[in-house]
Amino acid sequence: MSAPSYRTFNDAQITQFIRKGFLCLEGAFPSSLAEEARRILWAATGCDPHRPEHWTRPVVRLRHFTDAPFTAAANTLRLHTAFDQLVGPGRWQPPVGLGTFPVRFPSPEEPQDVGWHIDVSFGTEHPDFLQWRANVQSRGRALLMLFLFSDVDEADAPTRIRAGSHLGIARRLAPTGEAGLTLGELASTGFAESADCEEVLATGAAGTVYLCHPFLVHSAQPHRGRQPRFMAQPPLLPAVPLRPDGPSPVEQAIALALK
Repeated sequence: MSAPSYRTFNDAQITQFIRKGFLCLEGAFPSSLAEEARRILWAATGCDPHRPEHWTRPVVRLRHFTDAPFTAAANTLRLHTAFDQLVGPGRWQPPVGLGTFPVRFPSPEEPQDVGWHIDVSFGTEHPDFLQWRANVQSRGRALLMLFLFSDVDEADAPTRIRAGSHLGIARRLAPTGEAGLTLGELASTGFAESADCEEVLATGAAGTVYLCHPFLVHSAQPHRGRQPRFMAQPPLLPAVPLRPDGPSPVEQAIALALK
């Protein structure tokens, strides 16, 4: 689907991805697809969009969706070309739908799923998610992606990102080899190695996608706005194993951390 003459990102943006660990891609998919998808998501929440008095939970977590609007949103030319630039042509699997959706509602109640973390990517058959794992090869994950299906401003529970935090995580994982570390082991320090990183909020209009390094430290937060936030946070799955000395910007970032 990618066109060799077309580039989503310029050289400066690729350098930013390597050093900061993320890029914000505005207009990654049409807002009309976001609107179609929201209708499906509203129905899945069991909530009425016109009756906020019935929005009684701070977050409703929805699983994978393969309906046409989701598959189309995940497979635009701009995104496919971006995947080629960040991971490498032929080195990623085209998304089949999108998920998971943590739909966040305005609420005075504190959600129970906030806290700094990375999205670990293998060992997920274990019933305790704190035993799921990541390793320095980023087994099972080529990118973390944040798909905004609603407009998100600073009050709408945007994901908090610690820019550059992926470098410290790569250094923690490197000595542990293929086995890597569990999420519980990674979290045992409170992700202190990223505490001094600049914090960025993943805001934007519906149709925006944040393309993030798999090791990027991030966190949810409470919703203090007026309208629910609809966002998917799927992985981009690799088609071939990544490696710390590989050619892609994802791999170059790991190599930079380990120098």
